[in-house]
Amino acid sequence: MNKNNFPIYLSFATIFGILIGTFFSGDSRGILLQRGSANEMKVRRLLDYIERDYVDNVNTDVLLDEAITQMLGKLDPHSVYIPKENLQAIQENMHGNFVGIGIQFRMIQDSITVIQPIEGGPSIKAGIKAGDRIISVNQDTLSGKKLSSNDVPKFLKGKDNTELTLQVYRKTNDSLFNINIKRGKVNIKSVDIAYMLNDHLGYVKLDRFARNTYKEFKNALTELKERGMVDLVLDLRGNGGGFVDIATQIADEFLDEDKLIVFTKNNKKEIDKSYATSKGDFEKGGLYILIDENSASASEIVAGAMQDNDKGIIIGRRSFGKGLVQLEMDLGDGSAVRLTTARYYTPTGRSIQKPYAKNGHPNYYDDYQKRMLRGELLNKDSIPIIDSLKYTTPKGKVVYGGGGIIPDVFVAVDTTSNINNVHFISMTDFAFNFVDQHRKEMTNKWTLDHFIERFDQDDRVFQSYLSKIHVEADSHNHNATEALRTYLKASIANELFGDIGSYRIIHKKDKMLERVLELDSKAE
Repeated sequence: MNKNNFPIYLSFATIFGILIGTFFSGDSRGILLQRGSANEMKVRRLLDYIERDYVDNVNTDVLLDEAITQMLGKLDPHSVYIPKENLQAIQENMHGNFVGIGIQFRMIQDSITVIQPIEGGPSIKAGIKAGDRIISVNQDTLSGKKLSSNDVPKFLKGKDNTELTLQVYRKTNDSLFNINIKRGKVNIKSVDIAYMLNDHLGYVKLDRFARNTYKEFKNALTELKERGMVDLVLDLRGNGGGFVDIATQIADEFLDEDKLIVFTKNNKKEIDKSYATSKGDFEKGGLYILIDENSASASEIVAGAMQDNDKGIIIGRRSFGKGLVQLEMDLGDGSAVRLTTARYYTPTGRSIQKPYAKNGHPNYYDDYQKRMLRGELLNKDSIPIIDSLKYTTPKGKVVYGGGGIIPDVFVAVDTTSNINNVHFISMTDFAFNFVDQHRKEMTNKWTLDHFIERFDQDDRVFQSYLSKIHVEADSHNHNATEALRTYLKASIANELFGDIGSYRIIHKKDKMLERVLELDSKAE
């Protein structure tokens, strides 16, 4: 599995998550057409004419794929065609596992370089370590072939229990050796991080609502409760959604029995309601839910269910606004279509689907820029509301439909801590090279807590980075300099400790978490 070094910067993948990763509402369905129907015959005849008589050679498979894509584009932004070459990767992501050797990697100087072996996967059991270079697979030399990151999985993934021989170079002791390893099922984690913010306040970051998400979330919840958690922060920022039934299972953990979680309505006006059961383990605990403009679909189901049932506090910025439910339908050749089959509604009856053009929607995903221009990412008063879509919760709180979940407590986007893509790329490269050169001594010297409190107190590493990118600390913009310092430290922590290292350092400067801690102290 290819994963970027630094999860905080994965915002560029959020649109992909919303577009592809939130299109599940249940099991797949095959499309049944009446054999020989007039429309089917029309399409078949047209393709036959093109293949037989058209003046140039045409790949009719590509032509048909493009026609299907354009046809679905006339419906809504979330009905999409998935070509067969993309379907496996998308299904792996949403089902939460794949078969391979289980590494996070980057291409470093044309070599497959292990960032971290994935917990529980074959690689960590076989002794592969962070920093290892994979030189060859089954005597097929990979180093120096100018492979892209997308080329690598075809060498490492495959059928369960099949054996590979890897030639590995380990820089820490300058050794070249072979490792025999069997491919196996590798979990793609949904819970990025779970830890205690203080003696009673737990924190869980959910990346998506995949098939394995509820189990992971339940395990995290149990572990945090054993460590003394009384209240919980559930972070859904950047979570593009996933399976609706997984969202309802997680919402059920917080709501009393028989509370309505969500309902859907299809084109026949049939309504399907989901209620909380008696099995929730956190019905009495305090709850803070963090959302932003990239929280979509299943994330909005959870946030909306809590808000409409007067449970917890929603903190952040208006969510994305996806209230359409999709069903995956097999097209018979390895490809599939995700077709919108229903709308979902929060318990008060709100549809949170934002408006879209009925005949094509090229600007649907440009919403961030629009929100920034009208000021709503900086000021709650700039969030558009529609009086006719006003609803009231059981305790009298006013909420609105028509486009996303509006938080109870607004936190503006932190423009002072933004860094550009050039800095991000140079930073991740610098962080990897720094750790790669000092990996043995750093691994022996630092624990995560020690690293967070004491690393680079003399500022030498940061100054070395600034010198490397030919930038001087900006004495006139202290916030910009501090942002670079924080993100560099987080990038290095990610190389050493994985996601938990980078998140915990970023959280020290996280405006939403600062607001949670303020509210929590007042509640105490």
